[in-house]
Amino acid sequence: MTTLADRTVDTQALDAYSTVVTSVARRLLGSVASLRVTVVAPGGRRTRGSGSAVVVTEDGVLITSAHVVERADGGVATFGDGREMDFSVVGTDPLSDLAVIRTERGGLEPAELGNADDLLVGQLVVAIGSPLGYAGSVSAGVVSALGRSFAAGSGAGARLVENVIQTDAALHPGNSGGALADGRGRVVGVNTAVIGPGIGQGLGLAVPVNATTTQILHALRTEGCVRRAYLGIAGGARPLPPRAAQSTGRTQGLEVVSVVAGSPAAAGGLRPEDVILDVDGAAVTAVGDLQRLMGAERIARWITVRVLRGDRQLDIPVIPTELS
Repeated sequence: MTTLADRTVDTQALDAYSTVVTSVARRLLGSVASLRVTVVAPGGRRTRGSGSAVVVTEDGVLITSAHVVERADGGVATFGDGREMDFSVVGTDPLSDLAVIRTERGGLEPAELGNADDLLVGQLVVAIGSPLGYAGSVSAGVVSALGRSFAAGSGAGARLVENVIQTDAALHPGNSGGALADGRGRVVGVNTAVIGPGIGQGLGLAVPVNATTTQILHALRTEGCVRRAYLGIAGGARPLPPRAAQSTGRTQGLEVVSVVAGSPAAAGGLRPEDVILDVDGAAVTAVGDLQRLMGAERIARWITVRVLRGDRQLDIPVIPTELS
């Protein structure tokens, strides 16, 4: 039997939940724009899609999803106060699904960026964007899981977008590029994917805002692209047997499943079934670790890849090329 005290507690909990969501909405609605994306076509420009974007500087820099502005030259950003501004695409990185755009004028309200590495499963998050063209829409949910991954890009340039945030906050087409915020209104993710329809309703994904993505966004703002080193392997995480773990000081490594013919890895002598332990002394336990280490600073420079081959540890020198 539900008592008056129980109902009071439930009401207080709902009031606290509402207070957080409305506070985040007030803080961020002015910092999230609705995008109409255009391409140059015979006879002029034409609209080819829509999405959302988050203001990060007062003078007109916004971040969005790369697939929102894919093959576009610009478009129109509409803000919560009714202002419309033309924008141009500064740079895109399809392999992280992030992009930077710039409006023609400033005077914008920048959002505060948080750190997705501090998120916990079950934590309240708020999504703000323009689903199905409805600008300024707010939905709330929780962090359903952390550390998810999904494939971005294709062919030789395929890459896992790592440590993706899974949420049950309602996301729909048009939310892509919008903000996923924590309870303090700090942007911790850029909404990027909706699973479904009919497959995973209530399952959305967001690229985390953390040190790795901040570096990507900085490169896009300053250079218009992200340069990455390329080894030429495919692999997966593999626990090490007790004896190997004791001798290497590692409990897990990255097993090489295949080596691309003619790649830097092949030239250096890496083989399938090698287990990569570290690169230049930095531990590698999963695909994401190796991806993080393959930055521009390692292009065309000798690196040392320590591997476990059978029961032997080998230091293999490799010169990565630039990922095209």
